[in-house]
Amino acid sequence: MFCSPNNIKLQILRLYNLGLLFLEFFVLKLLFLSEILDMSSGGEKKNVVVIGGGVAGSVVAKTLKSEVNVSLIDEKEYYEITWASLRCMVEPEFAKRSVISHSEYLPHAKIIPSAAVDITDTDVLTKQGSRIAYDYLVVATGHTQSGAEARTEKISQYQAEYEKIKAADSILIVGGGPTGVELAAEIVADFPAKKVTLVHRGSRLLEFIGESASKKALNWLTSKKVEVILEQSVVVNSQSDGVYRTSGGETIVADCYFLCTGTLFGSAWLKETILKDSLDSRGRVMVDSNLRIKGRNNIFAIGDITDVPELKQGYLAQEHAKVVAKNITTLIKGVEDDHKLAVYKPATKALAIVSLGRKDAVAQFPCLSIAGRVPGMIKSGDLFVGKTRKGLGLQPGV
Repeated sequence: MFCSPNNIKLQILRLYNLGLLFLEFFVLKLLFLSEILDMSSGGEKKNVVVIGGGVAGSVVAKTLKSEVNVSLIDEKEYYEITWASLRCMVEPEFAKRSVISHSEYLPHAKIIPSAAVDITDTDVLTKQGSRIAYDYLVVATGHTQSGAEARTEKISQYQAEYEKIKAADSILIVGGGPTGVELAAEIVADFPAKKVTLVHRGSRLLEFIGESASKKALNWLTSKKVEVILEQSVVVNSQSDGVYRTSGGETIVADCYFLCTGTLFGSAWLKETILKDSLDSRGRVMVDSNLRIKGRNNIFAIGDITDVPELKQGYLAQEHAKVVAKNITTLIKGVEDDHKLAVYKPATKALAIVSLGRKDAVAQFPCLSIAGRVPGMIKSGDLFVGKTRKGLGLQPGV
């Protein structure tokens, strides 16, 4: 049977229109199914508020940012890789990699540059007067700190510290924990001609790790001509014309000093919130094995602020953050069985690396301690800055 060209065109046009109708029906069906799925999963994204943008808070916010609406409340507009801060004092350019604007790794999150002052069952009140609603809340305020709120101001502070060190012939460091030891090592590594004195009230340096590792750190410092005075303290405000007196009656002459003693937990403000009964006698937040604040189903605490029985270290705070991110994701899916939540197991064995300048370090492992270039190769070169930046989705070397 012969078909005219007009008939063929007509048939093609009908098939084309039929195809369009089928495609339209298919698209509408997909949209309908999508709406049904959204309704069954709770519809809009949940609101997760993170208080504190430090080592732990930054990781949990970064991990959850594509799954929920993240609001980060922090007094600073930046995240600082804290274990790199002492290198920044002798090399200010290093701070351009270790001090990172929150907006750089959380481009679509809501950043609130303010302190949190109150928590209710539904929202967080900031010092600026804003109320931020939450479905899930993570408290990660670590230790108290004061200083620069803007990134540029923080980098300028490191430049000023560098100029102070560079101009001084003699330097006093008060405190023989990891901060004091690492600062002394950074200074003598970059400025070997300077006279550095370290005063510590304890019987040995680095008391949080084993005695053998402590002795190795002491030997390294003394080999670099650092004078270490143990079991004494210094009241730095009582100095006169650069002369300081120790509690043992010794006299120390120094052009400048750095106070490297511990800071308080950043939890005092919680005493005025619904979490006032969640603090132990030391001011730590009491959490369960899922890192939820005890007695709370949708409020978590992570990092140094918690009562988890382990050393307070950055890499452990990051592990807290990963567990909490996983648990919030599970809860959002509607899982009600607590047995299906991730459990955090405290690190009961000491594991720490204290850098000693740019090439050396002392390391405490569960069964032994070592010092020198081998542990230095692990940490002291880049201080894990490239690795940390990469974990936040940023270029390691920029």
